[in-house]
Amino acid sequence: LAIQAFLRGSSVVVSAPTSSGKTLIAEAAAVATVARGRRLFYTTPLKALSNQKFRDFRNTFGDHNVGLLTGDSAINKDAQILIMTTEILRNMLYQSVGMTASEGRLFQVDVIVLDEVHYLSDISRGTVWEETVIYCPKEVQLICLSATVANPDELAGWISQIHGKTELVTSNKRPVPLTWHFSKKYALQLLLDGKGKKMNRKLRMSNFQNLASPKSEFYYVKGKRRLRTNKNEQGNRSPLDISKQVQLSKHELSNMRRSQVPLIRDTLSQLWENDMLPAIWFIFSRRGCDAAVEYLEDCRLLHDCEASEVELELRRFKMQYPDAVRESAVKGLLRGVAAHHAGCLPLWKSFIEELFQRGLVKVVFATETLAAGINMPARTAVISSLSKRIDAGRQLLTTNELFQMAGRAGRRGIDTVGHAVLVQTAYEGPEECCDIIFAGLEPLVSQFTASYGMVLNLLAGSKVTHNQKESDDLKVKRSGRTLEEARKLVEQSFGNYVGSNVMVAAKEEIERIQQEIQYLSSEITDESIDRKCREELSEEDYTEISLLQKKLKEEKHIRNELKKRMELERMAAWKNRLEEFESGHLPFMCLQYKDKDSIQHTIPAVFIGNLNSFADQKIANMVEEDSLGSGKQKVDSGEQLYCPTYYVALSSDNSWYLFTEKWIKTVYKTGLPAVPSVEGGTLPRETLKQLLLREEMMWDKVAKSEYGFLLSMDGSLDTWSWSLNVPVLNSLSEDDEVERFSQEHQDAVECYKQQRRKVSHLKKTIKNTKGFKEFQKIIDIRNFTKEKIERLEARSRRLNRRIRQIEPTGWKEFLQVTMHLFLYSYFFHVTLCRISVIFILFDVIVADIISKVIQEARALDINTQVIYPLGETAAAIRGENELWLAMVLRNKVLLDLKPSQLAAVCGSLVSEGIKLRPWKNSSYVYEPSSVVTGVISYLEEQRNSLIDLQERHNVKIPCEIDAQFAGMVEAWASGLTWREIMMDSAMDDGDLARLLRRTIDLLAQIPKLPDIDPVLQKNAQIACSVMDRVPISELAG
Repeated sequence: LAIQAFLRGSSVVVSAPTSSGKTLIAEAAAVATVARGRRLFYTTPLKALSNQKFRDFRNTFGDHNVGLLTGDSAINKDAQILIMTTEILRNMLYQSVGMTASEGRLFQVDVIVLDEVHYLSDISRGTVWEETVIYCPKEVQLICLSATVANPDELAGWISQIHGKTELVTSNKRPVPLTWHFSKKYALQLLLDGKGKKMNRKLRMSNFQNLASPKSEFYYVKGKRRLRTNKNEQGNRSPLDISKQVQLSKHELSNMRRSQVPLIRDTLSQLWENDMLPAIWFIFSRRGCDAAVEYLEDCRLLHDCEASEVELELRRFKMQYPDAVRESAVKGLLRGVAAHHAGCLPLWKSFIEELFQRGLVKVVFATETLAAGINMPARTAVISSLSKRIDAGRQLLTTNELFQMAGRAGRRGIDTVGHAVLVQTAYEGPEECCDIIFAGLEPLVSQFTASYGMVLNLLAGSKVTHNQKESDDLKVKRSGRTLEEARKLVEQSFGNYVGSNVMVAAKEEIERIQQEIQYLSSEITDESIDRKCREELSEEDYTEISLLQKKLKEEKHIRNELKKRMELERMAAWKNRLEEFESGHLPFMCLQYKDKDSIQHTIPAVFIGNLNSFADQKIANMVEEDSLGSGKQKVDSGEQLYCPTYYVALSSDNSWYLFTEKWIKTVYKTGLPAVPSVEGGTLPRETLKQLLLREEMMWDKVAKSEYGFLLSMDGSLDTWSWSLNVPVLNSLSEDDEVERFSQEHQDAVECYKQQRRKVSHLKKTIKNTKGFKEFQKIIDIRNFTKEKIERLEARSRRLNRRIRQIEPTGWKEFLQVTMHLFLYSYFFHVTLCRISVIFILFDVIVADIISKVIQEARALDINTQVIYPLGETAAAIRGENELWLAMVLRNKVLLDLKPSQLAAVCGSLVSEGIKLRPWKNSSYVYEPSSVVTGVISYLEEQRNSLIDLQERHNVKIPCEIDAQFAGMVEAWASGLTWREIMMDSAMDDGDLARLLRRTIDLLAQIPKLPDIDPVLQKNAQIACSVMDRVPISELAG
C-alpha cells in the first residue's frame, strides 16, 4: 500500500511495529528514484544509524550510487542516494525556505525519507523533525517511517495540510509474532493469557504454583552442566514453605515478591533451557551492563568452534585497532556475552554488533539506546526493569519505550516467533508489566521550541543586499524575512495543528468540570452539612448529635497528638539503642514502609551506621544541605526538639537504604561479626562504608513522612556478595530481637490506647442516638460527593496534561528569543563598544521606547531588516546555543592560541553530559595549560552576562563552558596516545571519544563559518586533522 501511494505521487506516513520491514518501502522508493535519474535523501536520528544505512544501501545499490554526509566530512556527496542525519538536512533547508527544490540546496531531489519520525516527540530534538517537514519544498515527496504510535492520523493530516497530499499506511502486524514472558527466580512463564487480553492467572502472587522449583541446567566454564537444587546456594535463603500456608497476608506477599526476584544467572538459565538465545538484555545503566558481563564471565555460552572464531576475530580487531579493544570485556566476550552502551568506543560497539549478527555473541547487555533502530535483531529481548533512572529520580517506562525495546525480538527469516521477557523486581511484578502493556501507546506530541539558530535563519531568509554603506563596526551582510513571514512558518508546527481542534474541546470540558466541582464542593461544606442536619433532624436529635460530634472532634485531636508522641518516643528509643551498634558487629534489621496503595513492605537488611559517621564531603553535604528532608518535631508540648537521624543499611536484594528511626521495625542481636573477611583486611563496617562512597549517590525516594525520607539506591557487583549474608526474616526468631522500648515509650503507648478506647466509646454513643440513621445518610452522601469530586479532579488533571502536551507552541518562544537577541546586542554594544551586533525583529506592539533604543543601538534598521556579522556566524553554526558559540568564536582572545589550545577551549564548550565515573580508581590528571585556563576564565565572564540577560527575559537555552575536561582534549590534540590518556582517566572510553568527536565537529565547522578570522580557521583545520585519528576517527563503509 505504501509503495503504491508513493508511485501515485503522494507523500506517505507509515506507522508499523519495530522490525516490520519499513525500510523496504524506502528501498523501493530509491529504486524508482534512481531509475528516473533523480536523487533521494535518507535521514536518520543518529550518526551511527546513518553509518549503518550507508553500508546497507551500498550493498544494495552499489558504492557509486550512495553517499554519506556527516557534520565534518562527506563521502560521495553528489550521489543519487545520500544518507545523513535529520539535523544536517534541516540546516540545508534553512537556506532554501520558500524556494523550489531546483532553486535551493535540494537540486534534483525528488524524495526525502524521514526514518524514525516518531523522534518528533523527543524533548531535546523533536523540533528538528517538525522544521524539516515545514521547510521542505512541496514538490519533494516525503516518506515518513514511524514506530507504532497512538495518533498517526494526526501526523499524516498535519503533513497533508502544510506539505501536500499525504497518505497514511498503518499496521499492527509483525512479520515475526511476539510472545510476552515473565521471569521469576524459579520459573519462566507466559505473561499473558491465551487470548493476550489480560495477565496469566498463574502469575498471581497468591498462586503457590509459582514457587515450584523446575529443572535448571546450565553450561559452566569447565564444560559441565550442573543441576541446581531447591536448596539455596548460601544456605539461608530458601523459599518459604508455602504448602503449609492457606492464606497470605500483605506482609507475606511482600516477602514472597522479594524472594521471587531472579538473579541474572537464573533468567539466563531459563532462556538457555527454552532455546531463546541470542538475546538483547536491556539494563538501564552502563555500570549494570558491565557488572552483568563480569558476573557471567564463568558461564560458557559458546561451543568450542564458536569460541575459537571469536578469538580469531578479536585477534584481527586488536591488530587493526589496538587501542579500541575493551580489555575488561574480553573474558566475557570469549564466553559469549558482551556489553553495548555509550561508554564503549564506537569501533568496539560495531565489532560487538558484527559478532552478534553472526551468532558469535549470545547475550548483549545494552542500555535503551540500542532500541533506537540499530540493526541488531535477536530471538529474545529481556527488559530487566520497568523503571529507569533520570535526573529527577526514577520513572516508569512508557508503553512506547517498552514496545520499542521488545520490538528488537524476532529475526525475520530466521525465527518463527520473537520473545519479550520481563523480569520480576523487588518493586515490579507481572501486574505492573501488564499495566504498561495495556495502557495504550502514547501519541506523538509536538516539542517545537525556538532557538537562536532558528530565529536568525528564518529572519535572515534568502534576500541578499549588496553594496550598502558600510562602517568598520557595523558591516551589513544581508536582509531577510518580515516578522509576519516568519510567523507563518512557525505557526505551521504540529502542535498548532493538533491544538486547534483537540484543545478547544478539552478546555470546554475542563470548564464544565470546574463548574460541577464548584457546585458539589458547596454542598459538602460544614455549613451545608449543618443546614441539612437541621432540616432532617428534630431539634432535640440535632442538639444531641451536634454536642457529641463536637466532643468526638476534640477527643480525636487528643488521640492524634498522643499517637504522634508515641511515635516520637518510639523513634527516640531506637536512636538510643542504635548508638550501641555504631561499633562492634553489624546487626541484622528489618525496615518497613507502606506504598501509595497502603501495602506494607518489609526490608531485611544489615545495619552499617549513622550517616554522620561517614567522613566524606559528599555525605556531609547531603546532611548539611538538609536534602534528606530531616525536619524537627516537637515532643509533647515541651520545649525539646526531636531531630531524626539518618542511618545506612544494605538490604538482602543488594540495595542501599538511607532511613531515619521512623522506618525501623526491628533490630536483631545477630549480625555480621566485626572481623575482617581476609587476614589483615579492613573490618566489614569500614569496607561497606568505602563501597558506599564509591557510588554516584543517586538515591530514589521510596517513602516519605514528616520524620524523614526512606531512600534507596542500587548496589554494585562488589556489594552483592555482602547482601547474600542477610537472612530472610522468617529464619530469625523473636528471641533475637533487641529490646528497644523505654519506659517513656511504654507510657505513651498506654496513654494512646486509653484515648483510642475513649474515641471508640464516643462513636458507639453517637451510633445509638435516636437521629443517627438520618445523620448517617447525610454523611454517606457527603462521602460519595467527595469521591465524585476526586474523580472529576483526576479527569481535569488528565485533560490539563493533554493540553500542555498539545498547546500551540513556537511563536511565543520565537518572540522571546528574538527580543533577547536585541537586548543582548544592545548590552554588548554599550559595554564592549565596537563589537559587531546582531540584528533583531520585534513585535509591532512593543512600546515606542524600544523602537528608539533599537535605532539608537543600530541593532536593527526597522525598514530593511538588516542582519550583521555576529548574527551571520550564529545563523551558520550548529550547536545548542548558537549565539554563545558565535560570541566565543568571534572573540579576538582565541587568535593567539595554538591549535591544541584552541581544541581545548572548543572542548570546554561541548562537554555537557560528559561525566567522570566515581567507581573508577583513578581520576583525570591532565590539567589545561595556563593559557587555556586564562581564556576559559575570561569567557566565563562573558557567559555570565549572557546568562543574566537570558534569565531576565525568560529565554531558557543552555549556555555551557566547563574547563573540567579541557586538559584531556588538549593532551589528545597535542599527540598523546589513547592508551596514555585512558590510563590516567576516570572516564569511560566512550565518553572521552564522544567529547573528542564533539570537539572535532565544532572545529570542523569553523573554517566554513562566515566572518571568522582566517588565523582561527587555519588553526581549527590543523587541530581537527591532528585529533581525527584512530580509535575515534569515523570510518564509514
